[in-house]
Parts: sequence; C-alpha cells; structure tokens
Amino acid sequence: MPATPDPCRPILAHRSGLRSTATKLQASRPDSAAAAAAAAELGPALVGLPDDLCPCPHWGYLLSGRLLMRTADGDREYRAGQAFYWAPGHAPRALEDSEYVDFSPTADFAKVVAHIQGGGR
Repeated sequence: MPATPDPCRPILAHRSGLRSTATKLQASRPDSAAAAAAAAELGPALVGLPDDLCPCPHWGYLLSGRLLMRTADGDREYRAGQAFYWAPGHAPRALEDSEYVDFSPTADFAKVVAHIQGGGR
C-alpha cells in the first residue's frame, strides 16, 4: 500500500475535549501516480476503521480548494468559503489542492490519527 499523507498540520487549539487542526490535502503530486492518488484520496488510510470511513465528527471551514466527501448516504462537494459539518462516516477526496480548519472531539480525533499513522491497526 502506498504511503498515506499525514492529515494533520500543527494543532491550533486544544480545549475542553475539542481539538482544532489546519489540514491541507493536495489534489495531485508530480512525483508519481501512486503518490498523487494517496494525496488526493484519504479513503485508503481509513481502511480498518468502522465502515472504512472516519468515525469522528468535524465542524469547520474550507479555506481554499474543493473536496468531495464520500459518505454512506452519497457524495457531497465542498468549495472554498463553505462552513461544514462532517458527521461520523466520511472519507475526503481532494478535487483541487485544499486547505481547511476543523474542530473535532479530541479523543475521537486522536484515535483516527493513530490509525492513519499506523498505531491504531
């Protein structure tokens, strides 16, 4: 399996069980097709979590780019300038290089990050 991107940038805030992160997903990378696919699609990194989707809710704002959020209820596109709520059960795919800020329950988010980084498998 190709290496997956680290979905987390530096933590901006961590208070009262809520964590905020700034995240950047790249739609493509020039070095290889496998790296481009891994950068654009977070779904493969979520395999092994419930329904192979992120079980953590997120509230946030898309700063730039476009994302496709895959859920059991269907896909939805988000564009720069939109606020969002992503319920548990989602997997993002960057349609363009994208940056967003989101707020998530600390304990839930930590489990997802540990899984993606290989410590939760």
